[in-house]
Amino acid sequence: MAKQEMKVSELVAYLENGYIQKPEMQREYVWQAPRVRDLLDSLYRNYPSGTILLWEADELVPTDEFAIKTQKNETRKPLLLLDGQQRLTSLSSVLRGEPIIVRKKGKKTTKQIEILFNLEHPEDLVTPSEIEDMPAPSIKILENDDDDDDDDDDESILQRLNQFTFIVGTPQLKAIKHWVNVTEVFQTHNDAPFMEKAGLDLIKDPLYVKYSQRLQKLRSIKDYVYRLDVLESKLSYEEVTEIFIRVNSSGVKLKSADLALAQITAKWRNSLILFQDYQEQVYEEQGFEFDVGFFVRNMVISITDQSKFRTVGSISIEKLQAGWQDSKRSMSFALNFLKSNIKIDSHILLTSPFIVHTIAYWAHSKKYKISDSEVKAMKRWILLANTKSRYSMSPETLLDQDLATLRDGGSEEDLIEKINLQFGRLEITDSEVTAKTSSSGYFKAMFLAFKEDQAKDWATNLEISTKHSGAEDKLQFHHIFPKAFLKDNYSHLTKRQINDIANLAFISGTTNRKISSKPPMKYLPKIFTDQNYDALKDQAIPTDLSFLGSEDYEKFIQKRRELIVKRLNQLLSS
Repeated sequence: MAKQEMKVSELVAYLENGYIQKPEMQREYVWQAPRVRDLLDSLYRNYPSGTILLWEADELVPTDEFAIKTQKNETRKPLLLLDGQQRLTSLSSVLRGEPIIVRKKGKKTTKQIEILFNLEHPEDLVTPSEIEDMPAPSIKILENDDDDDDDDDDESILQRLNQFTFIVGTPQLKAIKHWVNVTEVFQTHNDAPFMEKAGLDLIKDPLYVKYSQRLQKLRSIKDYVYRLDVLESKLSYEEVTEIFIRVNSSGVKLKSADLALAQITAKWRNSLILFQDYQEQVYEEQGFEFDVGFFVRNMVISITDQSKFRTVGSISIEKLQAGWQDSKRSMSFALNFLKSNIKIDSHILLTSPFIVHTIAYWAHSKKYKISDSEVKAMKRWILLANTKSRYSMSPETLLDQDLATLRDGGSEEDLIEKINLQFGRLEITDSEVTAKTSSSGYFKAMFLAFKEDQAKDWATNLEISTKHSGAEDKLQFHHIFPKAFLKDNYSHLTKRQINDIANLAFISGTTNRKISSKPPMKYLPKIFTDQNYDALKDQAIPTDLSFLGSEDYEKFIQKRRELIVKRLNQLLSS
């Protein structure tokens, strides 16, 4: 194994010109902007940043496109990138100003990584705080309403953010004079635009030297030297795949599906494009968005009757190819069953994609000959598993339990009994739903129940659906007691209590904006008068006038929670 050294600027140029290519075994680009920010911070401080692992192959190796625009190179033997893809793609995007190409909703789209540099950063290292690094919100079935949800005033937040050297860009921060765009700094040697933005007199201001030195230090990231380990060209693709798996099984691990995909593509060349094409087909035809690893797992289940990837290396190419055809058939049935029999028409209504694997295996094990009673029982299992988030903890273990139950001839009722053992009951109680928010399975079940009752928007009478398009009719979840009202009048409430699903209803964006922050005693009686009580009843909103005009949040929420729980139990037992 040869060892070399190369500057960041040289590596980025190699990537751009196609001298470095991505082998098919590699996973997709997965870094979020905060990871890119942290990488830049490390290089700015000249901290160690790992090595780059490459392979100069003698044989023709299937490749995949990087998540950034690169040139095709057919004039020289490329270096295949085995370790360092996330770092080099990120640096190439920031230095060149090129957007990242990502697969979203089954298709390719782009996003720009925008990192800002603080000319006034402290000399000492500051660890990112919760204010900047709040976790990305989990996928919700709808957009939130527009109520103000800030816990801190803008000035307090800015004071904290000013302690950092790099930050993910926002329109508000970009407008502040001492925050500058990192990409713009890399693309010019002229400090004048940044000094002008900072409001400096280039001749007299003592900050000029300080800022200029910091801009030069930022640009010196391009001169940061990475060590390169280059594998011998005589190694076979299978050997290199094994090295790739071992390297990526230590330290920061790849997902097991990514490692399995590497083993599969090493054996079944050019199979990645088949998985990606089917991924796009499922979204376009069915409306469900899953990553490639989801489809690989379903194929493994079809072949091995279990979900873990530990046996992938021993599966022959013939079995992989046959299993892929079986997997596509079972997947198609499972998604059609969800849409037609459960009225789940999007992945955003699922608490776990593992539910789809169980449905697919269930249908496959019965050779797609299913009785009415089996359908009815399976519908109940799906609703229970989804509502109670069956696969939220130890998902692979629980999935394999369910697959084993079906493999050994167990019934749908046996699957239901496992949920009973897991949660201690099948019936939903008031306490079980208390303080549950829009990220919970109960919220998704609530939406399905209201949809089954043909609940409508309070102004347009359009039935609620996740498929509505357009800003006017696109569905949002609305806080019946607006957050601003609750913060002003119920200061003791926690965020979870304010966002309790018993305080949420489903209406269009237009209706939501018209209601704005009005308290319910101002707008609910009018809805009751104008459209009769069905508009509220279909969303389990109390229609007793003592509740409609009440300012008592706890009293209202308790009553509505009782109505929601009653409706959810009807849904689960139907």
